[in-house]
Amino acid sequence: MNLHPKQFVLASLALAFVTTASAGAFADEGMWLFNRPPRQILKERYNFEPTKEWLDHVQRASVRFNSGGSGSFISADGLVMTNHHVGADSLQKMGDAKHNYMKDGFYAKSRDEEKRCLDLELNVLQSIEDVTDRVMAAVKPGMTSEQAFVARRAVTNEIENESKQKTGLRSDVITLYQGGEYDLYRYKQYTDVRVVFAPEQQIAFYGGDPDNFEYPRYDLDCCFFRVYENGKPVQGQEYFKWSAHGAGDNELIFVSGNPGRTNRLDTVDALRYQRDIGYPYTLDRLYRNEVMLTAWGARSDENARKARELLFGVANSRKARDGGLAGLLDPAVFAQKREAEKQLRAAVEHHSEMQATASAWDRIAEAQKVRAHLLHQYTALEQRGGAGFASTLFQIARELVRAADEKAKPERERLREFTEASRSSLELQLFSEEPIYKDFEIIKLTNSLTWLSSQLLSDRKLLKQVMADKSPLDRATELVQNCKLESVELRKKLYEGGKTAVDASNDPMILLARLVDPASRAVRKQIESQVDEVERQAYGQIAKAKYELEGKNTYPDATFTLRLAFGTVKGYEEQGKHIPFETHFAGLYQRAEEHHDKEPFDLPKRWVERKYKLDLNTPFNFVATADIIGGNSGSPVINKEAEIVGLIFDGNIQSLVLDFLYTDKEARAVSVHSLALTEALRKVYDAGALADEITGSH
Repeated sequence: MNLHPKQFVLASLALAFVTTASAGAFADEGMWLFNRPPRQILKERYNFEPTKEWLDHVQRASVRFNSGGSGSFISADGLVMTNHHVGADSLQKMGDAKHNYMKDGFYAKSRDEEKRCLDLELNVLQSIEDVTDRVMAAVKPGMTSEQAFVARRAVTNEIENESKQKTGLRSDVITLYQGGEYDLYRYKQYTDVRVVFAPEQQIAFYGGDPDNFEYPRYDLDCCFFRVYENGKPVQGQEYFKWSAHGAGDNELIFVSGNPGRTNRLDTVDALRYQRDIGYPYTLDRLYRNEVMLTAWGARSDENARKARELLFGVANSRKARDGGLAGLLDPAVFAQKREAEKQLRAAVEHHSEMQATASAWDRIAEAQKVRAHLLHQYTALEQRGGAGFASTLFQIARELVRAADEKAKPERERLREFTEASRSSLELQLFSEEPIYKDFEIIKLTNSLTWLSSQLLSDRKLLKQVMADKSPLDRATELVQNCKLESVELRKKLYEGGKTAVDASNDPMILLARLVDPASRAVRKQIESQVDEVERQAYGQIAKAKYELEGKNTYPDATFTLRLAFGTVKGYEEQGKHIPFETHFAGLYQRAEEHHDKEPFDLPKRWVERKYKLDLNTPFNFVATADIIGGNSGSPVINKEAEIVGLIFDGNIQSLVLDFLYTDKEARAVSVHSLALTEALRKVYDAGALADEITGSH
């Protein structure tokens, strides 16, 4: 699956190595900014020139799922299409012991039956504004890295809040070229989002872990939502029309989505850190969590339901990083990285006006040493809410504690997630009616507290206070059973009461969050000022030097913001065997038969019963050379007429290289064919009305 960033480099791709995101390296390379589209490249290679009207339409019809992933509007009545695994979080939260929507699927036959998501936010990009000069001007010569970080955060908060107050739109300052430029992105936010249709996970993720990141594939990885405004389906929103024919061989296609993160501009030292420290460390934790979730889920069907979505995400991340580490261990890749970096540094040193940039690589190298030193404490206490406290209740407590502290500060001094510009998104998550299962909370927290004991070796006093002289199981049980924060009413009372109310609370999770917050904030401050800010300044200098040496016809690394990729629908050669560009429904049934219908190659009951209705020659999945990465899941695949021809859901195993470099030799983006979607809706799910809305027939 493509929800998480993909990190993998293959030895066979050594000759395809590139060190920059330069436009001319490969035919279909690029995650292009909408305000800097590759017009000249498209004209020269494909005789196609996207007009401003075409680009504006594609931008406004594209959607970002703030939970992680992409999507698109596909009807005049606010219908949105994405992947099943992007919608899984919402499906999981609206389920209960009697309704397993992840496993069994869901279809609302009428608008009244559409189920509102508990805390889903969709973003539609409205405008982009260059704010580089203003951000850069805030950092004065002679500032320490800590002073520079504080100054940059202050002006960023200021820009976002000014924009939010002026426009009412979500406003995010985005760092581009790893610190070379800054753009202000303004989004229309939608929070009344309702589920319309989802297939069974068994067909959405057919083949399970064995087929993940593989091809050929046979997945109906789709999910449909409807966006409401003022209680009615949103009207006037631009949307993509549906192609009557879908994707064809060698056809030019476009992908409009939100790739999460790439590392194509990373220095050799930064990649070495990931190879030797970062990836192995993350993998150890992922393996631990996967074992825990698998074992607990196997105890009962209800346990399996509760753990299903989290287990999927952990297993997906584990497989991606397994491949990433294998690739980073390839000596040929580093040899080429070193050579390319050597040439760039030599070019910089040759220009006297770039002498200040010459030390940038060394400063990045030093930052990796600091990152490595702080890794255990930062991951355990702060990263993603603190991996040492894997509990939804703890995350809620932390948000309440920090919100109480941050709201009392001037806007310029607040942590970015607690500014007024971020308030609506924060409150949407904080006051979610998401079901919290205390038995699941206890098992997750027990596992993470056990792991925490090996991470705080340098702060035994804090660890002793956290554990309160109890075993991980006893401490987790005590914390969870006595916590009352599952009550949304109580959360609102504490949030609105501010610091006085939070400080007066004796809820054990609140007390724990207050206990660890000083140490957590301290290590966050070190990472932000001694690592992030150092890298931002150094990479910014490298980016500026590259502009002067190579020109600005490049795209930045992915930042989970809207990008335009392009490519052709095309098969490839793998170990001397030709892999066709598309699969068909017939292949699905053949694969099930080959595996004797055993999990994970068994078919949902309705797919067995409705086989006779299907046109088995209908295209199912297809591949293209478009440049995608994690975060592109759910992106629309469109043709030159901006019609839907497919739905991105994954990449093949060779595409995992795209985190570090682009190649079109074997790497492919994998999509559900548009004809497969309508064929399945009509003939397997009796969802003809939905198919009619999608195709414009209604």
